[in-house]
Order: sequence, then structure tokens, then C-alpha cells
Amino acid sequence: MVDIDLLSGFSYAVLSFFETFLTIIGLGLVIYGGILAAGEVFLHEIGKKSFTYSHIRRQFTDKILFGLEFLIAADIILTVRRPTLDDVLLLGVIVVVRTILGYFLTKEVEEYKFEE
Repeated sequence: MVDIDLLSGFSYAVLSFFETFLTIIGLGLVIYGGILAAGEVFLHEIGKKSFTYSHIRRQFTDKILFGLEFLIAADIILTVRRPTLDDVLLLGVIVVVRTILGYFLTKEVEEYKFEE
């Protein structure tokens, strides 16, 4: 027979691992996008070529949006691990804020695509 406490401890450890993993991926995507955007701006400024920032901003916004999806998934796992009312309410607020942010970033990307 399987010990329930052992199973609970194992599932808690697995969920903790995936929460951390998804958080690292989400933050990594945002940081990677920022480094790429800064590098492109730097190279264009050094080259003194005329360019628009819209392409760079669109790529950076895409990375932020993708990273936000991973961060939301990590927050959901956190709430499953610690299902207190405070955590559920906090998750709700975080998801609403990130959804609103994602909506406006998506609108911004669509505007850039329309300009091109």
C-alpha cells in the first residue's frame, strides 16, 4: 500500500520543481528579449543608420507576452500547492493584471504589424 504522506510529499516536490522551472523560463524569455532589443538598438545607433524602433519593439513585446504565459502557469501551480484563500485571491489579481497587460501588448503588436 502507498503511503499518502509520501505521495503528498512527492507531488509537492514535483509541483515545486515545475513552478520554479516555468518561472525561470518566463523570466528568461523576458530578459532574453530585453537583451536582444537593447543589442539591436545599440548596433543601429553605432551604425548611424536610419531605422524605426517598431520592429525591435514588436519582437521585444512578443518575448514579454510569451514570458508572461509561463509566469501565469507558474502562479497557477503555486496556488495548487498552497490553496489558501489569500493565495487564490492573489492569483486572481495577478492573472487579471497580466491578462490586461497581455491584451494591451497584443494590441500594440497588431499596430506594428499594421504599420509594416
